[in-house]
Amino acid sequence: MVEQIPLSLPENPQLANNITYFARALRRAGIPIGPGKVIDAIRAVEVVGFSSKDDFFWTLHACFVRHSEHRIVYRQIFRLFWRDPRYLEHMMAVMLPSLRGVQEEKVTASGEKRAAEALLGSAQKNASESSDSNEGVSEIEIDSSLTMSSEERLRSLDFELMSVEEVQQAKRVIAKLQLPVEPLPTRRQAIVSKGRRVDWRQTFKNAMRSGGEIQNFNWRQPKLRWPNLVVLCDISGSMSHYSRMILHFVHTIANVQGSGWAKVYAFTFGTRLTNITRHMMHRDVDEALARAGAEAQDWKGGTRIGHSLKAFNQDWSRRVLGQGASVLLISDGLERDEPTLLEKEMGRLRLSSRRVIWLNPLLRWRKFVPKAQGIKAMLPYVDYMKAGHSINSLEELASTISRINDRGERRNDNMS
Repeated sequence: MVEQIPLSLPENPQLANNITYFARALRRAGIPIGPGKVIDAIRAVEVVGFSSKDDFFWTLHACFVRHSEHRIVYRQIFRLFWRDPRYLEHMMAVMLPSLRGVQEEKVTASGEKRAAEALLGSAQKNASESSDSNEGVSEIEIDSSLTMSSEERLRSLDFELMSVEEVQQAKRVIAKLQLPVEPLPTRRQAIVSKGRRVDWRQTFKNAMRSGGEIQNFNWRQPKLRWPNLVVLCDISGSMSHYSRMILHFVHTIANVQGSGWAKVYAFTFGTRLTNITRHMMHRDVDEALARAGAEAQDWKGGTRIGHSLKAFNQDWSRRVLGQGASVLLISDGLERDEPTLLEKEMGRLRLSSRRVIWLNPLLRWRKFVPKAQGIKAMLPYVDYMKAGHSINSLEELASTISRINDRGERRNDNMS
């Protein structure tokens, strides 16, 4: 049994309290930090000392940061919390409203809004409440008839630029989205009371019972069946923000009754392929994604799209594709390996499926040009290429999926 060494704190532990408050701010910004990490950070600072700000920065970084996407948020909160005057002024300008006449809108960097809300959110709320309670202050009336509502802004906002609160709101909106699909006609025929095609065999058979006189016509029409949806989601580091939100959408599709899909299969890939279909069938979306994350060991890692598609084509394509199945490919197309294998496996995937729809968050840029070798190798085998960076882009996907006789569009409007 390991002996627990008691933590010796100074009589006036101001630094320990500040580290605790700093950890709380990081936790509000979305970085998972428990009491154990706070104690480890205090002990680490006690050992390393506080002689250099860089040493202090990297000491707390080693204790609190475990994933690469948390580095930006950590760096911004550290500079603001530990009194960087210039950064404090910058973050206040981002969060607090100002009336400066005609002002150019500033695009907030990724993670910046989460860091600002973690430290300034409560202060901003208190400031607004106190300003509302003041009497005798002149009112400022602003005509907002042509401004965008909060819901419209949320639907068009990039997933990567969302704050913690906006992410929660987006998840609630995504839970109400639908991805309807129409059934596909088969070669088999079914007898109906009235249709477009006469069943002459049954009609003559019934006429023989009445002396060869045709009294009524019998009709038939093709039987209908519902197709499968196969989702291949890239969970590499560059796709982590978008993958989580789109997987929420996939979970909604897989658990909505009457959506029309015979079966929804979900796979993730980074450096290897992982089948998460059974996890996505869990009713609770947070529990489903937690189990899927535990199953996929390559989450937020590298990208090997060609090898992952090869594993899918060899092990799963015959089981889940066929009979009009549609493939929803979610990736930015930034391949690490040579594009030769990727091009070959994309060709096999296209021959095995009815349609391949590619959601690429890079299409959010208006001047996007497919210059990467991986994107060039994938593009000829894709029927649709859509942006998947916002709620609006997911809603536009529904109109694409529901088209039965559409032959597809090989080129996106942004690249024409």
